[in-house]
Amino acid sequence: MVEIELDGQKVEVPPGSMIMHAAEKAGTYIPHFCYHKKLSIAASCRMCLVEVEKAPKPMPACATPVTMGMIVRTKSDKAIKAQQSVMEFLLINHPLDCPICDQGGECQLQDLAVGYGGGASRYEEEKRVVFHKDVGPLISMEEMSRCIHCTRCVRFGQEVAGVMELGMSHRGEHAEIETFVGQSVDSELSGNMIDICPVGALTSKPFRYSARTWELSRRKSVSPHDSTGANLIVQVKNHRVMRVVPLENDAVNECWIADRDRFSYEAVNSEDRLTAPMLKQGGEWKTVDWQTALEYVANGLKQVKADHGAGAIGVLASPHSTVEELALAGALVRGLGSENIDTRLRHADFFNAASPNAARWLGMPIAALSGLQRVLVVGSNLRKDHPLFAQRIRQAARKGGQVSALNAQSQDWAMPVKNTVLADSANWVSALAGIANAVGAETGVLAPVAAEVNDAARAIAKSLLGGEHKAILLGNAAAHHVQASSLLSLANWIAQQTGAVVGYLSEAANTVGAQLVNALPGQGGLNAGQMLGGGLKAALLLNNEPAFDSAVGTQGLANAGMVVTLSPFKANLDISDVLLPIAPFTETSGSFVNAEGRLQSFHAVVRPLGDTRPAWKVLRVLGNLLGLPGFDADSSQAVLAAALPGLTAGSVVEASRLSNAGAAFIDMNPAASQPCVASIYQLDSLVRRASSLQLTADARAAEGAHA
Repeated sequence: MVEIELDGQKVEVPPGSMIMHAAEKAGTYIPHFCYHKKLSIAASCRMCLVEVEKAPKPMPACATPVTMGMIVRTKSDKAIKAQQSVMEFLLINHPLDCPICDQGGECQLQDLAVGYGGGASRYEEEKRVVFHKDVGPLISMEEMSRCIHCTRCVRFGQEVAGVMELGMSHRGEHAEIETFVGQSVDSELSGNMIDICPVGALTSKPFRYSARTWELSRRKSVSPHDSTGANLIVQVKNHRVMRVVPLENDAVNECWIADRDRFSYEAVNSEDRLTAPMLKQGGEWKTVDWQTALEYVANGLKQVKADHGAGAIGVLASPHSTVEELALAGALVRGLGSENIDTRLRHADFFNAASPNAARWLGMPIAALSGLQRVLVVGSNLRKDHPLFAQRIRQAARKGGQVSALNAQSQDWAMPVKNTVLADSANWVSALAGIANAVGAETGVLAPVAAEVNDAARAIAKSLLGGEHKAILLGNAAAHHVQASSLLSLANWIAQQTGAVVGYLSEAANTVGAQLVNALPGQGGLNAGQMLGGGLKAALLLNNEPAFDSAVGTQGLANAGMVVTLSPFKANLDISDVLLPIAPFTETSGSFVNAEGRLQSFHAVVRPLGDTRPAWKVLRVLGNLLGLPGFDADSSQAVLAAALPGLTAGSVVEASRLSNAGAAFIDMNPAASQPCVASIYQLDSLVRRASSLQLTADARAAEGAHA
């Protein structure tokens, strides 16, 4: 450790640290704009100038390495005068429009100008003007005259998002931040540029001019989309969600969130919201009260059970539903005497399940992804399926980690991919077996099945046999593959020989939680494929739309006598008999278990819209109407305590309940079907209804491919 004196206080920091790091450790604030703890050091704004004893002039704290015995003064006359001079230069061309700036009230420049700016400007010449730029539906660059050229956005694109979409052109007072050749900003992490911009140059286009920051109340929440479980701050005005920003949690999402976490709130306020229960009578939808709707459903379920037996009743639930909702849905269907419940709507291999009360998972803590030295990703469009996992693996690659892929087509992951095996998904088992044989040839161990080995397979085998921290990660397409069990068996064998861990990237916010609360068919129960294929007379659709969320579609549900949709939206209108409006994640309390097995709970941030009710309450009342035991919880916390006893919010599920062990059977025949995988902005009912996300290049590309 290196010891320095900072404002008279002794501070110890590791060698190679900068003065800024020592100040952070000591709790001393040094004004800055271009410095950001997650980005490389640029030292371009000069706002962090401090006095270093024996140095002839003030030094930038962010770019001056500490040395043993160094004496630093951050609040001396020399330091303050230097900072005030820098502030004067920064404000020379800055427009005097704080009252109309969308960043007003949360602007770093505004705050520091109060502390370090002058009462009047000596600059009397004409200020420069930078013309606005249209860079897409999410980020506004309407006021680029406010830019102070800190280059945070440029460095974020290069280092975190992996795509340099913004850059600086020209020099001196003519410098501008812009995209080149008129392109838009299309990264799936682009919204983070809004957060890290210290001035009002980059702002949120959907939020722009809709509220002032001091009018907003802030509440913590958890993203309901992919399996990262990103921590959020939801900002609310007049019981309406106005904006979503990241809540820093280094163990989960660091200080970043994906664009779908940030902008999907638009769906919560959309015209498509269902605000009252509805029954279909004579082919027409009629609004009814809750008592009528729930009694209709309860009587219908009793009738189907009497006529066809309990085995004709089933629940198809979304893995984006909360732990509490899934636990009660399971209790409801089992209370009626049926084992028909499943959340694996896009799966094709239903034998690939963990042992009862256990779950498939990431295989390691999320934070460990950043330290991987070797990784093989099988069947995943990593960057679009799991933007924040991809960001962590990108950091690993920047530190020298080797990334390999087995996929159906070449994809741009915005990171160096050292080796790629391209194979049609029908042949993924034989392609992975080829890698296993290459590993066997290197280690002298006989592979479990014989397969052809090509140069790419040999290169991946050699890569996996090097390094220390290694992983084989199975993506959404591998999990949904008709031969998922065989892929897992081969991955486990390769991992055993190479010292790697095997993990599932997991599709949804609660894929792991759904398995832990046993939202899976029990003995003799129908799986999602069988239920969607026409095995039910009464179906409860919890928070999903089979037309978009399943591999099979809705045709098999046409034979059901009663289909009940529980959704925040007017969904499944063509197949449903009853619509029950349930609260989205912003209007209910609940919990998700993310890919690493971390339980994260959240509260409602706004009151339910119209007659909407939290799904756990709807299921509890339905259980009461049916006379089932165990439906007496008075809060979602009570439901959680019964479903996952002993587990507290923020803690990780015990290791004994997390398992990626699989059967040894390996089917080498070509697969009969393509895996069903949702594109980035079709993953769930919320992102599908977020208007700004549907205008992005990713959404248009997916629409074009689908057409």
